[in-house]
Amino acid sequence: MEANGDDDEQPRKNTPLQRSSILLILLLLLISLCTTSVSGSVDESGGRRRVIEARSGQDLVWVVQLSDLHFSVHHPERAIDFRDTVAPALSLINPSLVLITGDLTDGKSEDLLTMKQNEQEWLEYSSVMRDVVKRSGLNKTIFYDLRGNHDNFGVPSLASSVDFFSKYSINAQLGRKENINTITLETSERKHLFVGVDTTMDIGLRGPTNLFGHPTDELLTSLDSHLSQWDDEDEKKPAKPVTKISFGHFPLSFSALSRSKKSLRDVFLKHSVSAYLCGHLHSRFGKNLKRLHSGGGVGFSDNDLFQLNMRRSSGGEESDTNCSFGASPAAEFWEWEMGDWRKNRAVRIVAIDRGHVSYLDIDLKSNDAHKTIILPTFPLDSRFMSTSLARHRYECQHMISSSYDAIRAIVFSRSIVVDVVARVYDWSPGFDNLVMEAPMRKHGDDSSSGGASFYSLPWNYRAFEDPLPDRFWLQIEVTDIKGRSTLSEMRPFSINGLSSEVSWTWNEFRVMGCQWAALYFPILWSVLCCLLMALLVPKCIIVVFKKQYTLKKFVAKKGLVTFVLWILQDLCRLPVVWFGYVAYLFYLVFFPWFSGEVFTDSGKRTYMTIMGWVVTSSDRKHEYVGEPDVMVLVIPHLVFVVIPSLLIVCCLVAERELYKEHVRAVSGKKEDDHDRGRKKRWQRRSVLFSKRRLVRKSLLLASLALYWKHFKNCWSLARAYEMNVVHFPGYSLVVPLLLLYVVFKTHKAP
Repeated sequence: MEANGDDDEQPRKNTPLQRSSILLILLLLLISLCTTSVSGSVDESGGRRRVIEARSGQDLVWVVQLSDLHFSVHHPERAIDFRDTVAPALSLINPSLVLITGDLTDGKSEDLLTMKQNEQEWLEYSSVMRDVVKRSGLNKTIFYDLRGNHDNFGVPSLASSVDFFSKYSINAQLGRKENINTITLETSERKHLFVGVDTTMDIGLRGPTNLFGHPTDELLTSLDSHLSQWDDEDEKKPAKPVTKISFGHFPLSFSALSRSKKSLRDVFLKHSVSAYLCGHLHSRFGKNLKRLHSGGGVGFSDNDLFQLNMRRSSGGEESDTNCSFGASPAAEFWEWEMGDWRKNRAVRIVAIDRGHVSYLDIDLKSNDAHKTIILPTFPLDSRFMSTSLARHRYECQHMISSSYDAIRAIVFSRSIVVDVVARVYDWSPGFDNLVMEAPMRKHGDDSSSGGASFYSLPWNYRAFEDPLPDRFWLQIEVTDIKGRSTLSEMRPFSINGLSSEVSWTWNEFRVMGCQWAALYFPILWSVLCCLLMALLVPKCIIVVFKKQYTLKKFVAKKGLVTFVLWILQDLCRLPVVWFGYVAYLFYLVFFPWFSGEVFTDSGKRTYMTIMGWVVTSSDRKHEYVGEPDVMVLVIPHLVFVVIPSLLIVCCLVAERELYKEHVRAVSGKKEDDHDRGRKKRWQRRSVLFSKRRLVRKSLLLASLALYWKHFKNCWSLARAYEMNVVHFPGYSLVVPLLLLYVVFKTHKAP
């Protein structure tokens, strides 16, 4: 009996061990069934390093970027097109990562004036992404989405009832709740670190005063830590080189500084990031929304306020290369804004081939856009991809020869590819010749890479060395089994690592070249100082120096200074108007402009000043939020309303004086009307200053245009922040009333 009892007891003792073994086996089976191999290790900050082993069979990875989807209840076609075209495109491309860089939903009313969160749009986003993941056949964990300013309209705090991103986004569903997310794609030769950064406001205001990214000092410190996670690996193992890519929503030209005056740019330069991928600006400003950021600037125009060209000019760049031991090239990185899905249906493929970073933008509106896609990965485009690092490696002979010894490309095609041909053209002055044409050879088995195939063509790269960065141009032609031919875009390249100059258009410069966060206060105080000087200096000349500038003095002593002082002193002689403008300017500086609702359906009002919106934080402290975002209201009001109104007022006053002189001249009461020459001149002016007063009528038309512009702005603000005239009487009424008073006072000349 005892023996039997022991035998019965023994299996019960082994049951937990057996269950553990079964669970372990099941877990291993699940891991082996995954299409992507993922491993994790603890980093210095206590988080986990997520690593995906790339299975392309090459030292090559590629990812897809999407941005500015703007799913809207008023434009259902955006979501429909996304579901119908992006899913098959992702299935064809089979990327290692899918990065969605903000503005997932639109958050705007049908008239585009009210901007706040709409849960229906988020439900649609969640449903569409679920379908896209399923139909593309990709693992959901490789999708990374982050907030844009539209996803943050009117969100008072994270996890609030209207913070739908924290409920419906892919990142939220997968438990990624931090502002920074990192993932590493690893090949046998290299690591590729991708770092996503969310710099939207902690307290999300309604638009339009929610336009800038706001990195905090804490976020920048965390970003610095994440970018350095592979810098101090185990010394016992040979360290693999690391290519670093960051992605976010806001371009650096629309990113504010932290409280300690640090920026994302500083961190990216410190860590030699290869590229920063962003969105936000869409494509309406131009196609060349790209910028090469360089360290070591020598003045404001280089770094702090604006950059005139896509690349910061530096003469004699070849001679500056320092090849001494331990020397490194100047820190720099590319910023690539990609356009938008909203109107342009844009998709970007970013590839890293043996450390060379390239990209291709695709327009899915085109019927042929996703049938055959050609992405040359080497040589790089000398306009938008080459850097001083490539030049330094080449001139100092530090480059890996195997990365230069072939033309390489990825071809994505739904049909069987039968022929891939690379052509190089010589476009030096006086030449337009095909200098090389040869078929490219396919590498490896593309069964694990979807519709992607890898092609290369060995060449003598030294035959294409040239001091001109755009002498040689590359084009690749792909022919499929149906006989259809597809050509890649012509790209200039420079084996020497030199860069072709590309100039921005005016629109491209003003959105990419200007650091608006740094420019806000210089512009603001410059405009205010000019306005105050225009009002106070003439008054001081009258009161302190007892000098009077009149039309008679201007006629006797012509000159620009005399003309300006005459007009401004005439304005001073209308005390109501003069004191009204001076008081209004001080009001704009020291007092609230208006009171409105800045959060979604909160019912609470706060007020806006030139320093931002004043809100109450969780610890009951008042703080300014939305600086420099409020510049989109402050600067246009000063430049397009206050200054034009002051000019119109001055012109109306001057026209009245000229009309008085005309009346005196034609009535014979003018003292010097015996001077026939002068009388003839006045007669020639009678067309403008007769009883018809055409100049005045033109000024009245300008006044009406200004009224229309101003009240249109007031209506937009009233809709945006749920206001009426009671909530912003100073902003809405002072300028129109002053202008109306001047129109009345100058109607008749005494």
